[in-house]
Amino acid sequence: MSPVVPVAGDEEQKLNYSAHIRYWRRNLKTFLPHHYTGNDANRMILGLFILSALDILGDLPSALSAEERQGYIDWVYLCQLPEGGFRPAPATHLGDARNDDNGIWDPAHVPGTFFALSTLAILGDDLERVKRREILIWLNTVQKPEGGFGETLGEGDRIEGGDDSRFGYMATAIRWILRGTREGPLDGVPDIRVDHLVQCIRDAEAYDGGLSEAAYHEAHAGFTSCAVSTLALVDRLPVSKPDGRLRGITNLPMTLHWLVSRQTLTIDETDAMDTLMDETDSAATCHDSHSFVKMQTYPSLRGQKSFEDKLHLPFADTDLKWVGINGRLNKIGDTCYAYYVTAPLFTLGHQDAIDKRPIRRWLVEKTAHMIGGFGKGPGDPPDIYHSFLGLMVLSMFGEAGLQDVDVVLCITNRAKRHVESLPWRKAAVGAEDHV
Repeated sequence: MSPVVPVAGDEEQKLNYSAHIRYWRRNLKTFLPHHYTGNDANRMILGLFILSALDILGDLPSALSAEERQGYIDWVYLCQLPEGGFRPAPATHLGDARNDDNGIWDPAHVPGTFFALSTLAILGDDLERVKRREILIWLNTVQKPEGGFGETLGEGDRIEGGDDSRFGYMATAIRWILRGTREGPLDGVPDIRVDHLVQCIRDAEAYDGGLSEAAYHEAHAGFTSCAVSTLALVDRLPVSKPDGRLRGITNLPMTLHWLVSRQTLTIDETDAMDTLMDETDSAATCHDSHSFVKMQTYPSLRGQKSFEDKLHLPFADTDLKWVGINGRLNKIGDTCYAYYVTAPLFTLGHQDAIDKRPIRRWLVEKTAHMIGGFGKGPGDPPDIYHSFLGLMVLSMFGEAGLQDVDVVLCITNRAKRHVESLPWRKAAVGAEDHV
């Protein structure tokens, strides 16, 4: 993919690599701020974001010594359960006190298992210690009767967790890592019910083309992204000619239209103020709702800068400087949705449906923080979640100096190739895997 190149006479702000590397190294080497205390039970995902971000920045070999790398690998395996699967953090590790009665409080966890396997891949582990057969058996137990996936098993083996595409995405990513896309039993272990899962995704398609949490719910970019990635991981994306297999995204043009429509000029909290009937209320500023910049008696510097270049219709002829991405109708721009909207466009092969340059400017000039990382929106402090997804988007856009990434698995292609190179996986996958 070619990098983003500025046009003549239009200066592009450069990504501050040293600041981002310092930000992620601080997260890796020191205690996280106290705000993360409530996320202690999800420490595996924090570890994945930090290590994967350093991998995208190309700094992982320098950031970790061989001893540190092995220490992190051993820490991940500490979270593996005897019966297979991983806990999302050591917080529930009961050690020798664990038994059949209290094991319910220390269950295998779908997100924890996905993030653990991804972390091991990033660190270059051979995954030989992973209880692969046990995990594949367990995956069947967390698939719901209608086809979706839960998060974990609770009392009486009841499937617990949300009812949306996030867990289906992570379950199929686990499946892809351990056995690829080939359907059917593997070494006597039944496969998940792929058709039922695809039907759940089809049922969640909303009237406007986006995908929702469940049937008849509001379309949401996060659920849409997870659903499209799920279809990729089970090789059920839409095709131009029917092939007899049940596939998702029944109205591709409408879904693409919904994704592209998530671009917004509403990129700051102040932009979301009602502008109906005030001096900025025009077709140029309020193209889909009255939610652009409210210019007050003494406009802010940001507000003044936003209007330096007047906007003219049609928008197709206008070179907008900053374009944010929202996750739902009438919401402001949010860094994480830059990934959740552009990732399915890339996965579906329609990444050229959007102009990447103003989105890049929004990320680099508006939500990137001076100390490194990205905030949720302009002026927000950086956090691990938004900072990681901001880097993912820039890499997807071909940002010079960043390692290329796999859009679906959310790891570098280097880490993905490592997984594909493992001898045990080659034997399991055969020659049919082609995600």
